[in-house]
Amino acid sequence: MSQANILDRLARFVREVFKTNLEIFLEALKLSPNAQGYVGGSITELLLKQKLEQEYGLEVKRIREKWEGRKHPQHHGDLYFRQPNGCWFVMESKGVKSNSEKWHKLYNYAGLKKFLILHADKIAWIKPQEPVESQIIEWIQANLPKFQNEYASNLYEYEDVKKYLQAFPRRETERSRAIHQLKNFTRDELDRQIAERLAYVMTQVKVLETHFVSGTSGVSQRTLATPRKDEFNWNDYLKQNAKIKGKKTQRTATLVCRR
Repeated sequence: MSQANILDRLARFVREVFKTNLEIFLEALKLSPNAQGYVGGSITELLLKQKLEQEYGLEVKRIREKWEGRKHPQHHGDLYFRQPNGCWFVMESKGVKSNSEKWHKLYNYAGLKKFLILHADKIAWIKPQEPVESQIIEWIQANLPKFQNEYASNLYEYEDVKKYLQAFPRRETERSRAIHQLKNFTRDELDRQIAERLAYVMTQVKVLETHFVSGTSGVSQRTLATPRKDEFNWNDYLKQNAKIKGKKTQRTATLVCRR
């Protein structure tokens, strides 16, 4: 399909569904991280379905998002898949969070150090027999030296600055001094500074973090939002009742840290 045909189809879709043009649609999408997340999730599902069908020869069916009536508790997921003429299985497709580095405040030295220490077991070059914190500090100094000078002071998001200033403490602290230096910056200026630091951090550190699995409502008959331990073993799962509480798996962050 040609590029022109795709653009025509997209323009027609936007016009029919959203009653607007592509320019307004694009600006609205930029302003809505939640909408971007939903679209990203759908793209992930389509790419996964395509890969399973084309490379592994599996039969794949997408599970409807809006069910009519009660949804079977064992059908909690995004895709049905099976080998030709085999048994059907249910797959949950979870995308990688797009803002993990910002969410964990890796743009500040304290946040970066704390996060790396917390997830030291996922960093290949960490020597477990030696003190972890000193290894992390040395690594940051060697690989992200700007945190020793121009990035030494903490940054805060615009809303945090304004909220803090409304109840400005009488006692001077490191945080109060940092926020006082930021009080005259606009939202866009603070966003640019944070984005600049994150781009710098991500030359050395990237976080691959998944979202939690949703669905604890009475309709789904689930007791946990995250997958239970027994759900990773199909035979064990069949032996246990869906309402039995199992150990939930924690959302994990995989770190890519350059040595």
